[in-house]
Amino acid sequence: MSRTAKTPSTLAQPAVLPAQARKFGRVNWMGLRTLYMKEVRRFIRVGPQTLLAPIISNLLYMAVFVLAFAELRPDPKAFMAFLAPGLVMLGILNNAASNSSSSIMTSKVIGYISDVLMTPLSSLELALGWIGGAVTRGVLVAIATAIALSIFTPMMPMHIWAIVFFGLSAAVMLAMIGVVSGIWAEKFDHLAVVNQFIILPLSFLSGTFYSVRVLPDFLQTLIQFNPLFYLIDGFRYGFLGTADSNILIGVVFITVINIILFSIVMLVLRAGWRLKS
Repeated sequence: MSRTAKTPSTLAQPAVLPAQARKFGRVNWMGLRTLYMKEVRRFIRVGPQTLLAPIISNLLYMAVFVLAFAELRPDPKAFMAFLAPGLVMLGILNNAASNSSSSIMTSKVIGYISDVLMTPLSSLELALGWIGGAVTRGVLVAIATAIALSIFTPMMPMHIWAIVFFGLSAAVMLAMIGVVSGIWAEKFDHLAVVNQFIILPLSFLSGTFYSVRVLPDFLQTLIQFNPLFYLIDGFRYGFLGTADSNILIGVVFITVINIILFSIVMLVLRAGWRLKS
């Protein structure tokens, strides 16, 4: 009886399945959370610089303005109550923009931006991670600043919805500006240009330290096109109950600006401009 020898070709071969991409669902929640926590841990790791320094700066602003001008006002307490919300908002604006822009710029300079881009994160998830980290820093600075400024004047909310809306809108807006400037910049000097020639002038010329009603008529008209004016005025309205502008117009204007900025962020990330080239 002959036996047929089994050759390697006749042996059963395991089925080779085609490689498939790992499925995360519509949103990669794990990746998004990881990127967000990375952004938060990055600024918490240097807390004295990112959290404590802006609080001290705003306390110094308050001390200087109180010592220099409060006695010249008919009601010094009212002046301090007016000034405090503007300083809180100033902390939100500066820190939200600084966090996202410096994070992206640092990753580009050091060279690990490619590691971030190679992760299974969509453009939307990248944007939300960077923006979320910047918003968290802005909100933490705002809360800590408000507590610290309570030494000078009590900060009692009158319209909580306005505080929440304008505070979060400001953090989101400046976070998105920080994302775009961080992608555009090729060195840290470019980020300084954005801060010194765009963010700082717009914030200081938007009623942070004064009521815009004291300005000449043509400047009052011009300031209506400054989105930071509506942010500061609306945020102050949440504490004082009075405003220099129409709050409803401010809500609509800020919402439209944020939608436009988010669209720009998504276009830039999807195109990979100055990130993949």
